[in-house]
Amino acid sequence: MRKVSLVFAGALLGATAMSVVQEPGLFTKAWAAANADTYRSLNLFGDVFERIRADYVEKPDDSKLIETAINGMLAGLDPHSSYMDAKRYRDRQVDIRGEFGGLGIEVSMENNLVKVVSPIDDTPAARAGILANDIITHIDGDPIEGLTLQQAVEKMRGPVNTPIVLKIMRKDSEPLEVKLVRDLIRIQVVKHRTEGTDVGYIRLASFSEQTAEGMQKAIEDIHSKIQDKDLKGYVIDLRNNPGGLLDQSIQVVDTVLERGEVVSTRGRQPEDVQRYSARSGDLTNGKPIIVLINGGSASASEIVSGALQDHKRATILGTRSFGKGSVQTLITMGNNGALSLTTARYYTPCGRSIQAKGIEPDIMVEPVIPDELKGKDRTQGEAGLRGHLLGTGEKPRQADPVSQDEISNDDKDKDKGGGSSAYVPPDPKDDVQLQKALELLRGTATDATFPPKPGELSAECAQMAKKSDAGSKAPKKVAN
Repeated sequence: MRKVSLVFAGALLGATAMSVVQEPGLFTKAWAAANADTYRSLNLFGDVFERIRADYVEKPDDSKLIETAINGMLAGLDPHSSYMDAKRYRDRQVDIRGEFGGLGIEVSMENNLVKVVSPIDDTPAARAGILANDIITHIDGDPIEGLTLQQAVEKMRGPVNTPIVLKIMRKDSEPLEVKLVRDLIRIQVVKHRTEGTDVGYIRLASFSEQTAEGMQKAIEDIHSKIQDKDLKGYVIDLRNNPGGLLDQSIQVVDTVLERGEVVSTRGRQPEDVQRYSARSGDLTNGKPIIVLINGGSASASEIVSGALQDHKRATILGTRSFGKGSVQTLITMGNNGALSLTTARYYTPCGRSIQAKGIEPDIMVEPVIPDELKGKDRTQGEAGLRGHLLGTGEKPRQADPVSQDEISNDDKDKDKGGGSSAYVPPDPKDDVQLQKALELLRGTATDATFPPKPGELSAECAQMAKKSDAGSKAPKKVAN
């Protein structure tokens, strides 16, 4: 992850003045006026801060006041820029690394106690004999009752090779005390299986540092179980994958794409352009691929599905994706946490920005929603988030004279360009999106978009990419 440092007044002034040498006096006056306005506003902030400290009905926490002010400033930019204190930043690093010191159990909260959903294979919890449905009542002698689930999880995590004692209640058994030693636990972000004897299924839950490696291992394992002549193709499931690391999404595409651009990112200045391309080699040997997406597929998931769609390397099936087409950079702030700041938009190989639009599937398949979840299965979508970055051609939304209650969900979705179903049935047999993908791969169903014909970008696509590059002044950069 890049670390970015902030450079203030002197360097900024020097860099900007170069483009306006013809009228230095005018520039200096304009800059000084703008600078004066900024400092007057900062003085106002200081005055308000001191007034709160002096006169608020209860003594406020200074650090909380400042943190809230910072978050308010960032929230005014877009929904994805935020400040993380040191603890939240550490938690974010766990998500990024995809590993932590812990016990290896999936847990939930039930009646104010922690219930074991399942132990993870080959972890301290599994080796100690902890079972699904066990109830954890105490950690190192301290009762769990009164703690939130997150607080309980934090107590169970800790440095590798440190001991911990859990008190467990098990049905038809006396309470047990189990002594464990924490180990390095890797979050299972990639799961895979074979569907029958002819299709490989790969589920990517997020894009952490473990994702690309997990994808490669999944393909290798599927190859070991199904001979190439019998393998019909792959289903890559990105449904409800919220995204993650940009470089991991690029590597995932690189795994199955022989050549070509994967994604470009473009920042505030015309020269702030980076292009990323695939290296030669396709681990799937060119087998057909169907990518599943839905309203919960966002960011890095959309980079993958957009690249494979543009290159006609895969058919996209499901419902429209979330529409988050922006890049956040983590900027460390010493020991004070980190800033997650939106620094660029990303574009598909055809030059499409999917910001506030999403990826439209080649084959639209709505899931079958249980009656109790109808109306609750749809995501809001990026376009429905207050203060989101506008997409290409999108105009700021104004108050609608028609009551929102009078507009159907379908009409709202068409108007916003975001928000689609994010429901995935727990039983694959009830998963009509997965079943449709399997039928297409096995040839028991057909569709004009499947299989696509991989190759160079189409003339229409190339024209779109050229048009989107019109404002770019940077040379093409390729990162492999």
